[in-house]
Amino acid sequence: MSARPIATRATAQRRSRKVVRRRRRRRLTLTLGVVLLAAASAAVIVPRLPDVVRELALPLAHEDIIRQQAEAKELDPSLLAAVIYTESKFRDATSHAGARGLMQITPETARYIANLSGGSAFEQGDLSTPQVNISYGAYYLRYLLGRYEHNTVLALAAYNGGEGNVDRWLAEASSSERTFGKAQIPFTETREYVDRVIDARVLYREKYSRELGLAPRGGAAP
Repeated sequence: MSARPIATRATAQRRSRKVVRRRRRRRLTLTLGVVLLAAASAAVIVPRLPDVVRELALPLAHEDIIRQQAEAKELDPSLLAAVIYTESKFRDATSHAGARGLMQITPETARYIANLSGGSAFEQGDLSTPQVNISYGAYYLRYLLGRYEHNTVLALAAYNGGEGNVDRWLAEASSSERTFGKAQIPFTETREYVDRVIDARVLYREKYSRELGLAPRGGAAP
């Protein structure tokens, strides 16, 4: 009678060890599966990682409209994209000052642009439409470049700080016989805005030349 319990305990121990070994094998198999799946995913994701990071850090959208409006208004599409990025990061938003859409145009500026261009009556809701917003912004940017003799710094300063301020700065610089440049912009916000647009313009030209219809790297610039 005493041998049976001993045998039973030994059998139970062997079975227990087998169960433990099976569980270990299952865990090992599962771990290997996870590792293989991660490796397969990395093989797909890692080569695209620079593109993903680029798109997050320097987004681009509505490139067809940007190309169209840049051609129609004789603008550098990388400059137009840089203004949109600096104004809104390509998000449709409304600022505390009431500026709306991708190029952050106020209703007052939109009415001014409509009068300049001889367009139809302006409706505020139109500014939320990418086609209309980019069209208005591109027209205004082209107008400012013409007004300030194709001086990109002055045009961008006026886009951000207003034509009246830029005209006053130029008058003051002329009366004091100083050459007016970016460093002479008295508004810190406007000075930094000009810097951001110019820097972004370079990046958009480098990273999105194909999407913006520009010559590939090493080719002739438009």
